[in-house]
Amino acid sequence: METTENGGLRLLKKGKKGLVSILFSRLGVMAVLLVLQVLLLFGIFHWFTEFLLHIYGGILLFSFCMVLGLLNSRIDPTAKITWLIIIMLLPVFGALLFWYTQSEVGHRAEKRRMEEILAQSKDELQQDRKTWDALQQESPQDAALVSYLQRSGCFPVYSDTKVTFFPLGEDKFAEMLRQLAEAKQYIFLEYFIVDEGVMWGRILEILAQKAKEGVEVRVMYDGTCEFSTLPHDYPGRLQKLGIQCKMFAPMTPFLSTHYNYRDHRKILVIDGHTAFTGGVNLADEYINQIEKYGHWKDTALMLQGSAAKSLSLLFLQMWNATERVQEYDRYLHIPLPAQTCGQHDGYVVPFGDCPLDADKVGERVYMDILNRATRYVHIMSPYLILDGEMETAIKFAAERGVDVRLILPGIPDKKLPYALAKTHYRSLLASGVKIYEYTPGFVHAKVFVSDDVRAVVGTINLDYRSLYHHFECAAYLYRSACIGEIEDDFENTQKKCRRVTEETIRREKRSMKLLGTLAKAIAPLM
Repeated sequence: METTENGGLRLLKKGKKGLVSILFSRLGVMAVLLVLQVLLLFGIFHWFTEFLLHIYGGILLFSFCMVLGLLNSRIDPTAKITWLIIIMLLPVFGALLFWYTQSEVGHRAEKRRMEEILAQSKDELQQDRKTWDALQQESPQDAALVSYLQRSGCFPVYSDTKVTFFPLGEDKFAEMLRQLAEAKQYIFLEYFIVDEGVMWGRILEILAQKAKEGVEVRVMYDGTCEFSTLPHDYPGRLQKLGIQCKMFAPMTPFLSTHYNYRDHRKILVIDGHTAFTGGVNLADEYINQIEKYGHWKDTALMLQGSAAKSLSLLFLQMWNATERVQEYDRYLHIPLPAQTCGQHDGYVVPFGDCPLDADKVGERVYMDILNRATRYVHIMSPYLILDGEMETAIKFAAERGVDVRLILPGIPDKKLPYALAKTHYRSLLASGVKIYEYTPGFVHAKVFVSDDVRAVVGTINLDYRSLYHHFECAAYLYRSACIGEIEDDFENTQKKCRRVTEETIRREKRSMKLLGTLAKAIAPLM
């Protein structure tokens, strides 16, 4: 353990790793074992193909059955096209690969466990009848959306919660430190990425101190951090500071479809009355302490009031995925402090999206906003990899005369998603959608704002990963005071953008166009 120059804690020293040390590390061994398993599976598929060559009719029958299963499945239509291409090009291997991915190898138990947890906790938070009646009277259409959300999970609507919008990660970070210092009972953190540096060091210092004071501190992060930012034993290192810690879906040397589902949520809850969500992870690039892809543009929300309990519940549901004993009452029914009670600031519905059920909640909420907009829908997203339904909804809104604008990164973090985003540009422009690219750097914000009355800020990107394969969360806002600030931030961000036109598309590098065209065939698998 050491102290950083900024006073924060650091539990490991970072240095350059040589090839030999990487190969013989746990990460290297896992990677080698996974590669060997892939080669073994491919060998089995290859052997099976050779065997079936002797019975050509069997090949046709097997592939035909897989295609029939594909066409009658509940898979997104765009994904069906991708799988048809794969099966067409690789009849046996493609059909077997499709069977393998749909067989849910490695995450059936997780799926059953999550179904049990959601069923057991679906009534933990009760809907306040007065709030529900008031929303129904004020906006029957927004009440209908809330009804859908409550059908898919335990997501009440609240009217006693103050909502604060942060237009940058630095703003959220400063407020996080202030609120963490006030914690008295518990602190829950659930983040996709945790990386040691200034941001995490300052937060960790407070967490360690709070744990010494008797505050219950729990930290959960996605298992992919083990490959990119943190060592496998990091939970044990935090445990020595009195902090409970878990990795969601830690990486193990076993080939499984389980790895396709990641915990992309960003949640911080303090004492059940104050909560944060949005796009900001716990790493220095999110607060522009270091520069990776130019200026990092992100957004976040702070909820102070009863709505924070919904994010507590989302955290506990994920935490309890590996727990036998489930405790909800002691965290969800703590009386709120007087200063957070009775603050009417419009309506807010924190909600989550689980990839293991049939409801694509994030996509449905976005599409509902697009379909009900009358004046404008303004969107910020780091990625634009759309299925047919979402692209149609965006285009139809513009064709109805709604001012639809998209702000996307000007400097990408990954070339392939950037190239794929550009394949949608010409079609969207033809329908009247206005597209802008953020010239100072990378947009990581996930924002929908519409008609000055409704908005969504959370973790949900406009890509297949977020909409279909990740655990996500967000807050739906109706007539909250900060919606005007969200729109102002969009307008201010747009001033720093270059507009995409037919001419800019024509001048795009041929290599980028080719990459996007080729990647289009596998976009749903990304």
